Amino acid sequence: MTELQNAAKAAATRPRIQPAEEGDDRPLSVSARLGRLQFHQSGKFRVLQLTDIQDGPKVSKDTVKLIEASLDATRPDIVIFTGNQIAGYDPAYAQTTRKRRWSASVGTARETASSKSSEASERFEAALERTRASVRATVEQLVRPLADRGIPWAVTFGNHDFQCGLGNAEIESICREFPGCLNPDPARLQAEQYLPSQRVFACEPGTFALPVSDVDHTTSVLGLVLLDSGDYARSGGYGSPSAEALRFLAEVPEMMATQSQKRVESHETAKSQEQAVPCMVFQHFPVQQYYQLLKPAATNAARAIEGYRNFAGKHYVLDEEKTLPGSYLGEGISCPDTDSGEFAILEQCGYFAISAGHDHRNAFVGTVPISRNSADVRMVKVLPKVIDGLMMIASPTSGFGSYGPVPQKRAARLIEFDIRHPYEPRTQLLEYGELVGKPSAGKAYAYGMTSESKPESEGVDLLHRPTWWSKLLSWLRK
Repeated sequence: MTELQNAAKAAATRPRIQPAEEGDDRPLSVSARLGRLQFHQSGKFRVLQLTDIQDGPKVSKDTVKLIEASLDATRPDIVIFTGNQIAGYDPAYAQTTRKRRWSASVGTARETASSKSSEASERFEAALERTRASVRATVEQLVRPLADRGIPWAVTFGNHDFQCGLGNAEIESICREFPGCLNPDPARLQAEQYLPSQRVFACEPGTFALPVSDVDHTTSVLGLVLLDSGDYARSGGYGSPSAEALRFLAEVPEMMATQSQKRVESHETAKSQEQAVPCMVFQHFPVQQYYQLLKPAATNAARAIEGYRNFAGKHYVLDEEKTLPGSYLGEGISCPDTDSGEFAILEQCGYFAISAGHDHRNAFVGTVPISRNSADVRMVKVLPKVIDGLMMIASPTSGFGSYGPVPQKRAARLIEFDIRHPYEPRTQLLEYGELVGKPSAGKAYAYGMTSESKPESEGVDLLHRPTWWSKLLSWLRK
């Protein structure tokens, strides 16, 4: 066991106590002190989103500094990692990496070409063990600032995590070794250690839901749903959530309400519970409907960006009437080619917001109207009248290990809920330049995002810094 894992055992034995005083070692997270996700007496509840950290076993010091500064500035109840924590293509995983889930790992292909002996299998298993150790090292560096401050966290996955050679289930299992992880064990339905009183609704690795209760812990006000949005499609481009994950997405608001109603009925003064608990979903890929926050523009228009794959050949700018001030578009929205039906579920089944990462150079927030389908009787029962639109959030990379905006604009995202209007959260970016200052490392890859820099498939070459040779070839082609 590592030092951090031993500390987790010790922390689990400490009693749950009321708000910390300055100088003590009680959790920074108010929810951690209470043992469950819950609105504070102040009426607030805070989520900190970190996305696309995308680094190897030695995480950038600037990434860790951003995490630490963001935690201290916001005192979040929970931190949510929205995928691509692991740079599966990192050289540390050279013997086990695989480009696609259905393809053999590089190490397996090499061994098969040279030998089919049991020795080859043993060598590959040894390589997998080294990969597990490297993934464990990455996770430990990312969550140590959280453990030191007593902040619970949850994680879903992107299109690069699995490329290290481990499946999402095994990566999730490694995450659960560390203190504060709320990802549920398939055999248990309670979050342990930091939130012993927290209910968890489980589906599959990276897909689960966490209800957030009111100040008196009598009813669930909202739900935080983490969704594994997939990785790659065999037909090309990006994939979609599994059928089981989409079913879970559709059913969990009512599942939460059923569980919450039992608690309401046992509380004498509680008001009646809605038939569904409004939810916000956190995932890696944006859905196609994010393009509804953009408007077509001329190719040579200021800040115009070419669309991705199905939207290629057209240029877009942010629609300022639909997005909040301070939003910016730095690359085409890289969504799956196929509409999985997820957006329709969000509209019809009780969701008020979605927050995604993936596009390292995009940072915008906007709202699109909800289409109220009169044929779906659940609409009237599920959605409170105050919910008439779906908030859609895109967040830039929080890491310094791959491409993105200029280093000072790498950011975490704060999402703050107010009990007076819980389905209209306030959100803001916590940028490195504002919180920390000048980055200390030169590993942040910031360069132009144009149609030339993104291939027709999935933008694989964006993961690496352009070489002088590649820049010269690009110049000669013009």
